[in-house]
Amino acid sequence: MKLNARQIETAKPKEKAYKMADGGGLYLEVSPKGSKYWRMKYRRPSDKKEDRLAFGVYPTITLAEARGKRDAAKKLLSQGIDPKVEQKGAQAEIEGAYLFETIARQWHASNLTWSEDHSHRVLLTLEQYIFPSIGQIDARTLRTSQLLNPIKAVDTAGKHDVAQRLMQRVNAIMRFGVQNDLLESNPASDMAGALLSVKATHHPALPPKRIPEFLERLSRYKGRLMTRLAVELTLLTFIRSSEMRFARWSEVNFERSEWTIPGIRKPIPGVKHSERGMKMKTEHIVPLSKQAFDIFKRLHALSGKGEVIFPSDHDPKKVMSENGSSPNMVGDSEVHV
Repeated sequence: MKLNARQIETAKPKEKAYKMADGGGLYLEVSPKGSKYWRMKYRRPSDKKEDRLAFGVYPTITLAEARGKRDAAKKLLSQGIDPKVEQKGAQAEIEGAYLFETIARQWHASNLTWSEDHSHRVLLTLEQYIFPSIGQIDARTLRTSQLLNPIKAVDTAGKHDVAQRLMQRVNAIMRFGVQNDLLESNPASDMAGALLSVKATHHPALPPKRIPEFLERLSRYKGRLMTRLAVELTLLTFIRSSEMRFARWSEVNFERSEWTIPGIRKPIPGVKHSERGMKMKTEHIVPLSKQAFDIFKRLHALSGKGEVIFPSDHDPKKVMSENGSSPNMVGDSEVHV
């Protein structure tokens, strides 16, 4: 049975990749991450062995376009021509389809579940650190050492976290090339262990025996009242800093004693990252204890006329700084609560 647009649009990811056949060898492959790839199965005229063609990613390539590509491939097969050879030799070479940057941008565009902010940051790091070095090189000729060179330069400069993320992304790009029949193998898979091993320094957790001391210090804090209330609310709700700082009054329901944190918030003009909600981008309901409820009541008296719960001292339409909601502000810079 042939596919229709609705079937394709509503196809959901599963634990493993699966295929949706359209006929004539054409099928849509749905990955576990939700990406959808057009492919065609066929037998090579030269040795009759089964092979496949990659026609691109849906919805960039529509159903009609994929069928057109299938029909064109079948026409070549009827003439004894291998469509993959024709595709590589005539079209892909001209368009620079094998350049590392071209494949990288295709990989980037295929990640449809990324937030706009994350997508922008991923592409920015590639443009800044990777493309100037290997972007215009045919990815089929790249060796492991060539892929590592720009990453090692970042690592040597002390940007170890950035280097680790670049390694993961370069590996994912090359794997994408293999999965889409652009590359025969992935030399990036041999990069593991090539970077400097740096032990991360984490904020130590507050030992249970020091909690009374911290609470006593908090009760004596003479600074900004909203800062103290933010720290107290953090202790009562176990909410992350960004989930707390960017909170809006529209999220609090006093009648039900609930705080509903959305997956994504409406951005505040001029406030970086203000669209951040829950880390996994799924709505989370926080039942309010009596102590938390009372704190929200006190906060409402301070900022209830505005949109945000924790406004900045300098501009009530913006939010307090990250340090403003930190335990550091009440005199404990050595621990993470």
